[in-house]
Amino acid sequence: MAAAGVVRPWLYGSFMTPELRDTLSPFRDKAIAQGVPAGEVERWLDSARPCATLSQGGGGPVVGMFGGPLMLPADTPTPVFPFVASIDLAALPDGATDLSLPPDGHLLLFAFPDDDGDLVNIGEVVYVPVGAATEERDKNSGFWFEIDEYREMVEAFPRGRLRATTNASLPCHHAVQVSGNTHTVPLPGHPRSRKLAELWEQTRGDIVTGGPLQIGGYASEEAVHLDPVSSVVECAVKTAEARDWGGEMSGAVEDWVLLADWNPRIEGREGAVVHWAIQREDLTARRFDRTVATVFWNP
Repeated sequence: MAAAGVVRPWLYGSFMTPELRDTLSPFRDKAIAQGVPAGEVERWLDSARPCATLSQGGGGPVVGMFGGPLMLPADTPTPVFPFVASIDLAALPDGATDLSLPPDGHLLLFAFPDDDGDLVNIGEVVYVPVGAATEERDKNSGFWFEIDEYREMVEAFPRGRLRATTNASLPCHHAVQVSGNTHTVPLPGHPRSRKLAELWEQTRGDIVTGGPLQIGGYASEEAVHLDPVSSVVECAVKTAEARDWGGEMSGAVEDWVLLADWNPRIEGREGAVVHWAIQREDLTARRFDRTVATVFWNP
């Protein structure tokens, strides 16, 4: 792992199927037409990653549910954050992400989509292995249920089945921060990264299907500049100083990967996006208890 506080310029990179990469042809054509050299466009496309877009419509396979009963193993504490969704990992289409997820079992997402500006952890993830004995828990036992405003927010969380579509994902951010100061530079190897990210914003609506929940891929939010995962990493390092996470939290963005993005689409929280991220080695080791989440919201 890189030392805490060191952020090396880096793009994830991923193996994409030729068919999925071909879906990016409209972006490629527009970028070249806008004067970006073909070689630079191809290098940008080399960073594309598959992701699973989850929505409540469409014809994709059912892979989970917003809400529903909260079923947890008996020895798992009830999370303090509200229950968002359950993902059936075995139901995800083959190749839907490049994450080293377990092949089966359920991934439970929890988050509180509110930001007081202090960059604190606002969510967690629980992995329930297949065949684990579970019991239903009270979803309304958290501190938030005692406060009218927060209770109303959580009661407005979406409910219902989630269907998956496999999409290609490109970076929405275009800069990295120089270690030790606030100066930013274009993504390394991509001098026209800002233009390429802007062109992706213009074309992705015609290329990928939309949905409120995304598994894997690149994070997105309103007014993206730096990788949103970098905020999660900053939060993780800050949080690690105040609690025992059971090991080091790396401050290097390349040691982390986006697990999920969620746009709650709740009245009063329009534009809010929750990002769950996890260290790559923790994902491989199934240490989902070390997942950290932040929310971007520009009220």
